[in-house]
Amino acid sequence: MRKINFILLFGLLIPVLLIAGKPKHSIKVKIAGIKDTVCYFGNYYGDKQYILDTAKVDSRGNFEFVGEEALPGGVYLIITPAKKYFEIIVDKEQSFSLETDTSDFIGKMKVKGSADNQLFYDYLKFINEKQKEVTPLRDAMQKSKDNKDSTKLLQNKIDVIDKEIINYKLDYIKNHPLTFLSKIFKTSYDPEIPEAPLLDNGKKDSTFAYKYYKNHFLDNIDFSDERLLRTPVFHNKIKQYVTTLVVQHPDSIIKEADLLISKASANKEVFKYIVWYFTNWSETSNIMGFDAIFVHLVGKYYMTNQAYWVTPVNLEKIISRAKILKELLLNTKIPNITAPDTGGVFITLYNIPAKYTVLYFWDPTCGHCQKETPKLKALYDSIKTKSFEVYAFDTDPNVDHWKKYIIDNKLNWINVMDVQNTTGFHTTYDIYSTPVIYLLDENKKILAKRLSVEQLKEFLDMQFKKDEKASEKEKKN
Repeated sequence: MRKINFILLFGLLIPVLLIAGKPKHSIKVKIAGIKDTVCYFGNYYGDKQYILDTAKVDSRGNFEFVGEEALPGGVYLIITPAKKYFEIIVDKEQSFSLETDTSDFIGKMKVKGSADNQLFYDYLKFINEKQKEVTPLRDAMQKSKDNKDSTKLLQNKIDVIDKEIINYKLDYIKNHPLTFLSKIFKTSYDPEIPEAPLLDNGKKDSTFAYKYYKNHFLDNIDFSDERLLRTPVFHNKIKQYVTTLVVQHPDSIIKEADLLISKASANKEVFKYIVWYFTNWSETSNIMGFDAIFVHLVGKYYMTNQAYWVTPVNLEKIISRAKILKELLLNTKIPNITAPDTGGVFITLYNIPAKYTVLYFWDPTCGHCQKETPKLKALYDSIKTKSFEVYAFDTDPNVDHWKKYIIDNKLNWINVMDVQNTTGFHTTYDIYSTPVIYLLDENKKILAKRLSVEQLKEFLDMQFKKDEKASEKEKKN
């Protein structure tokens, strides 16, 4: 049995008894082992599951999900009060009945009125049997992992079972090409890699397998079919492609994002999902530099009014966020800042002659800052002879507290504060929490950002080594 953490799609669940008129969908269910309770009806969408409806279960385990509108095609879920569930296919057939038992949803499933679900459960029962065959083999492999001969024999048996499953799917696609399950099978299919060709030197191309696999990974995905969004397959396929087959660099991901979005333009719902997926993923990523992906997407799809699903208020927020981040991308010259130090002397960031400058936004009252600032101080003292400076910008307007902390902790770098907030630093530098570290080069371009002090040290060590190699090379020339 499977368990699920589900999400309410609507604020209120509509009791099926309130629906009048001839239903466009009617799914009658009987489950032995439950009675006088409530069951839920949900579906997949992307990487999540949502609750769509609820139904009362009578004393004999009977209940029904019924509605006046046809359901969009996809894989749906019948969920018990214990959050255990089983899947069904909803496509053209929208009036059918199911009967099963809580002790074995799949094995005891009986379907009436739905050829799609009968075929689906034939497949699930087949998979269950194969799982029973392969589980002891995998357990035995784990126990005999030090015995190569035994492991090889067990692996061969597992490979035979895996091949049987593949052949089952291929036969299903051949015999039932127009069913939605065939489309799901095709979508989940991994390309078979042919033998690598020989290079001019007579050796096999070691990169062929990766390139072939990547180039053909999306071949069987029908981006015009929005039903796939409501399966557990589509999102995982896209995620696998983007996170494991594409080089994890903003430029590479931007190229692939545009390619996938172009494919998805065949269907507005698929287009919406792919654009949303890349936007959300890049904006929330902890990988430094991935905000460039977000900025690109907003400029290409949101600012051009293609994001039809976004409300005007949210669109304005998204665009505003992208404009802020655009000025703070890696290798971009950071906006200049001028603020007074403890003696009232105005110091301009751009005028600092150091080869490397840390722009440090902090607050003496911030607990995290109180941990990071001594670390940064120790790092500063250890490398300040290497043309390295810290421009520490206090975000708290308490001048007396600020000056006392500087004296008590001997912060002998550049300390500035903007009591009246004339610089608008919160927005300009995207400061929504502290501390924040930006590492700048001699031209005040951003080399790295939002680092911990430990990460900053590692990054600087790499930069210093590069500088030393470059200097040695220059001397030789």
